[in-house]
Amino acid sequence: MANTLTAEDPRYARMFNVTSEALESSGHLVGDISLRLNALRDQAPAMKGSLLDLLDLPEIHQAYNCERDHYTLLSFDLVERGFRENLLFSSHVYNESPGVLAFGNSILRMIGDEHRRYRAVVQPMFLKPKAMSWWRPQLIDGAVETLVSRFEDWETVDLNMELCARLPVHVVTRMIGMDGEDALHFRENLHISTVGLRTRSMEEVKAAAGEVARMLKELIVKRRAEPGEDVISALANNDFQQADGTSRKLTDDEVFGYCRLIMLAGGGTTWRQPGITIWALLTHYPFWEACRDDRSLLEKAIEEGARWLPTDPTFPRLMTEDTEVGGVLIPKGARVDLCVGSANRDPARWENPDQYDIFRKPKHHVGFGLGPHQCLGMNVAKQEMISALNALMDRFPDMMLDPDAPPPEVQGGLHQRGMTSVPVRLHPKAA
Repeated sequence: MANTLTAEDPRYARMFNVTSEALESSGHLVGDISLRLNALRDQAPAMKGSLLDLLDLPEIHQAYNCERDHYTLLSFDLVERGFRENLLFSSHVYNESPGVLAFGNSILRMIGDEHRRYRAVVQPMFLKPKAMSWWRPQLIDGAVETLVSRFEDWETVDLNMELCARLPVHVVTRMIGMDGEDALHFRENLHISTVGLRTRSMEEVKAAAGEVARMLKELIVKRRAEPGEDVISALANNDFQQADGTSRKLTDDEVFGYCRLIMLAGGGTTWRQPGITIWALLTHYPFWEACRDDRSLLEKAIEEGARWLPTDPTFPRLMTEDTEVGGVLIPKGARVDLCVGSANRDPARWENPDQYDIFRKPKHHVGFGLGPHQCLGMNVAKQEMISALNALMDRFPDMMLDPDAPPPEVQGGLHQRGMTSVPVRLHPKAA
């Protein structure tokens, strides 16, 4: 793992760049859009029109092809309801997303009992106790140590690329039984097959998808014969309860679709939130110092980062019944955008919601989703961030943003956002 994890490999820059990623998958928005989302919410908690239309963005920013009436929910109460009531606000909307359909019959687009039964096959691997007792000591801490010790004697480093981008992709690929060069090769092909249609030829996309399928299916066959303590072994060998009460094993195609989804979220989406959290702490330096001196505050800092600036500002749903929501009648069959960005800054729920404040009274937010489809890997992602922040604070207690580097920005598409960089000066007092 160490050589590939720390290598000066151009594939990292190709895969983990919020600007190019947004241009490949949907439109590119520069700067924090939170105030624009707030302004919409302050007009009304629910509005007719998609978030794209309400922000007056061109069609290129649309990540989901959906020829339907559109509505947007903006307040915390309504967005929370949209996540919790998954039979009314249905995840079947993902049946109209070519990217999601490529995963097969994945849990992302399931609802109700079907979703519960499929998720139960692997859910125990991602609960907080397992994240702390297995993921952290077996996979996370060693990768963090390898990465952080690499730049221990450097004066400056971009943590977004050298730590945040590298850590999740290797943790999640090792989690399914891949390591070293295989991990990076797999992740690059998964990236091309998922978001490469705008910038790659159809032949390249198909070849990448074929390589992903080959590598995963070889692993599935191996883990059925020789189970280990990893997610593919759990998916391939755990019992799946059917609707009639009988049980069976998941098919290879079902395991394949599940793994593609976990790999894309765990190795792609997860890298953005650590960069946001580190940037938040360093731009609110008293909180960096407070966490450095009392590590029990780290989880609060991470939760506050996901509330204050979630990497995914919006999620789609499909209305299954005519329903009045926030004073607006939303018809059956309409597409509904759940605006997490505005919900997490709703002044009806939080005081001074636009402020990053790790000492605010704890209340649940929707930065990791909520309800049946709450982020499966959020406990693992939190342990990655806690481990990384601990290592940084141990070695670089006075670390600060590098004043000589170009200022980092929040960029990305309407659906996935992160930092352009997190440039830091590691030993400012020695300079």
